[in-house]
Amino acid sequence: MVAATFAEISINNSMNRKRLSVIGIIIAAIATFSNCTKMIPDMINPANGLCGAVNLSRAQSVLFAKGNDRFFAIRTAATGLGPYFVSTGCGECHSSDNRGHLFTILTRFGQPDTNGNRFMAMGGPQLQNANLPGLMPQRIPPGATSTRLIAPITAGVGFLEAVPDSEILAFAAANATDPNGVRGHPNYNTIPAYATPLAGAIPRSDGKYICRFGRKASTYNLAQQCANAYNHDMGITSTLAPNNPYNYLDQTAPAIAPTPEVSEDDFNAVVFYVQCLQTPVQRNAVNATVTQGNQVFLNIGCETCHKQTVTTGYSSIAALAYQTINPFTDLLVHDMGAADDDHYTEGTALTSEWRTTPLWGLGLAPQVQGGKVYLMHDGRAHSIKEAIQMHGGEAAVSASKFNALTPVDQNALISFLQSL
Repeated sequence: MVAATFAEISINNSMNRKRLSVIGIIIAAIATFSNCTKMIPDMINPANGLCGAVNLSRAQSVLFAKGNDRFFAIRTAATGLGPYFVSTGCGECHSSDNRGHLFTILTRFGQPDTNGNRFMAMGGPQLQNANLPGLMPQRIPPGATSTRLIAPITAGVGFLEAVPDSEILAFAAANATDPNGVRGHPNYNTIPAYATPLAGAIPRSDGKYICRFGRKASTYNLAQQCANAYNHDMGITSTLAPNNPYNYLDQTAPAIAPTPEVSEDDFNAVVFYVQCLQTPVQRNAVNATVTQGNQVFLNIGCETCHKQTVTTGYSSIAALAYQTINPFTDLLVHDMGAADDDHYTEGTALTSEWRTTPLWGLGLAPQVQGGKVYLMHDGRAHSIKEAIQMHGGEAAVSASKFNALTPVDQNALISFLQSL
């Protein structure tokens, strides 16, 4: 009984701290914008599908609560922030564990092809657009290609980590005969030395592994994702990423932190927290219009890439193992056409190729994006309809079919997507 009470108190306190971190974002936003009432990220109740945990033991619940606290903590220079950074906490980019917003959009630079990033010695792969006092602002080096990326949803990502390679390869194999020209494939990349291969991993003959996280699916697992986020987004070092972000214009900032700025215990708690976030819950699933929209979704071929049903494999976290989930992604990268060619890539993806974005939680996005939506990889689509119409390349046939729908069917499809 005592352990259960402690876990409950820890979780309640962590949720309160989560709200406080959002208040910090709000204060910063108000100081910057004179009229930003509808731009302020809001919180989403766990009952609506975000912020909650999967079914955990008492001990796991305590660890989840600790990770929640650290995830939404605001960092300062005294607690390792900088010298260069984009945000002061994970929650600034992932309010309510959902999609990001334009306050903290990321800029990646330096890799125009699949030969690797040649600008690592000049601060690649990410621009940190803020810095501690007394340092020179970072700049994108001359000749480097760049792209702007809005943060993806974090809810449910532990389930995506548990999807076996065999499932992803099966999705790719099915594309070989797709009549609409869908030819998605895995993004193989070199994984860091500290990354333990996931259960069911099937490496390629060159030693590269299927990756699944990030806008171009270039990151292997959630430990690597968290290490990169701490380091690239907040300038915080860890045992996995011990070097500070580098600014080639400023030789005064330390390149190596004397000790990791996030402890191994805290880091592991954050990884566990992210792994154990519940999947977003669909709303109004039995509504007649939503049901009609689901059928339209199938009819025009959206499901070819946005797979409604995916099955996980083994996971050391029992609640994630062998589960049927509805993420609306195949975890493959697809050529989205010239309009989405950002001349930047990672791993073996081409510059016009993007990982299929999971659609779960889509209808909750306005609550964390200031009452509006900022969709596609760079947030340039301001409605679901716009986002669909911007699909090109392998998705061009589906986009064309959407444009040919009656207004009733278009609205039904949008209602379905808003229910996710």
